[in-house]
Amino acid sequence: MARGAAERIAVERIVGERSMLAGIGVSAIGIGMYIPFTLVFFHHVTGLSFAVVGMVLTATGLAGIASMPVAGSAVDRYGAKRVNLVLYALRVLGFALYPLAGSVPAFAAVALVAALADRSFPVVQHSLIGEVARGSARDRLQASLRALQNAGMGAGALLVSTVLGVWGPAAFDVTAWATALAFALAGLLVSRVHPVRDALPKAGGAAEAGRTGTGTGAVARPAAGYRMVLRDRPFLGLTAANFLTALGYAALSVLFPLYLTAWLNGPDSLTGAAFTLNTALCAGAGVLVAARVRRSGARRTRSAALGAVLFAAAFAGQIVLGTLRPGGTGLAVGLLAVVIVYTLGELIHSPSAGALSVSAAPEAVRGRYLATYQLSYSLAGALAPSLFTGLLAVDGRLPWALLAVAALGAAGALLRLERHLPADAVHPEPPCSAPVRRWRRCTGSARRACGRPRPGTTMRTCGPSWPTYRR
Repeated sequence: MARGAAERIAVERIVGERSMLAGIGVSAIGIGMYIPFTLVFFHHVTGLSFAVVGMVLTATGLAGIASMPVAGSAVDRYGAKRVNLVLYALRVLGFALYPLAGSVPAFAAVALVAALADRSFPVVQHSLIGEVARGSARDRLQASLRALQNAGMGAGALLVSTVLGVWGPAAFDVTAWATALAFALAGLLVSRVHPVRDALPKAGGAAEAGRTGTGTGAVARPAAGYRMVLRDRPFLGLTAANFLTALGYAALSVLFPLYLTAWLNGPDSLTGAAFTLNTALCAGAGVLVAARVRRSGARRTRSAALGAVLFAAAFAGQIVLGTLRPGGTGLAVGLLAVVIVYTLGELIHSPSAGALSVSAAPEAVRGRYLATYQLSYSLAGALAPSLFTGLLAVDGRLPWALLAVAALGAAGALLRLERHLPADAVHPEPPCSAPVRRWRRCTGSARRACGRPRPGTTMRTCGPSWPTYRR
């Protein structure tokens, strides 16, 4: 058993993994240094009005979404690692120049460069995980990535809040340059990561060359572009299901604060407490929860569906609170309980859904596939504000009802798609194909002597040392 465990651990080890995770954490600190103060940050750094800053950021953000398919094509042509480093360089350039962009054209140009990198980054980041990891290691990296992002963004926001408290608004310029430095350091750390394809033997023959493009580790050029993605109906179904869940991800930041103040008449401090609890749980328990899910052997479709069901339960809890409208301690306890259920759903859904999308994408066109998949998050984020505010104006419980139905629909879609998706995408580890044999019945002292499973059970062996008992 010890030898089998050692073999599995060895397989999951990734060359440069620690550097990659450190880079993700440093990058998240950089993001946390400006995201919570976006409008205020850019207003002080550029000297432009809030209205102009908001207009420019909206326009450049939409342009960034339009660039995501280009990023997917670039990943397929040049490899995720190279494109990842280019995006880090663009982020460094953008934040280094922000304090110098005092006019509208200059700010728009710099903001466009940064937006192109920011919007395309999730596509490239998930593609890089697909390049450097296989099997359950992808689930583990997805969980680590989310935990580090939450911890890093929280640390970055706390750091800037402290600096602003000491130096005042004058510290925003220093914050911009510190953010650029964080992205530069993150790029240097990620440059030490070695994709799996680069580790393949150079003389691996035609079979290896067919999977990697050439025997020298070059990236394969796909025979078809986005037409291939559009013809893949199971993957498009997976993307549509993720769009339904992505609306729920947007609820905590967009809908929750409005619902708390406008419908429940609660204090603004509860919003901060909810965000803090969510961030702390994601950072502290994300890896542990994901590891427990992996050890259970659950299929990625089913664990992602479970996460969506927990989302629906949390949204139903909001409807209950919106109907009862408790006050004081009752409201605080109820909201924090809902946030805990919501966060648990996030911790279960996110790693499984992310690894499922990466593994369901053919390697040669993984960038294009993941660009399409990530559009579900971008579209949900763009649609959420107008959708939530419109429903909230009618009845505060309506947006939560919509989200609950959407989450349950996503869970059902994931279960229906299970049979149509590739087996190696659904299963973190290849399903066992060893023959199943029935043990002879053991009763009384004979049963205790033979030390075998209960009568009527079967055993199949997945590898040399990993038995699984089934009834």
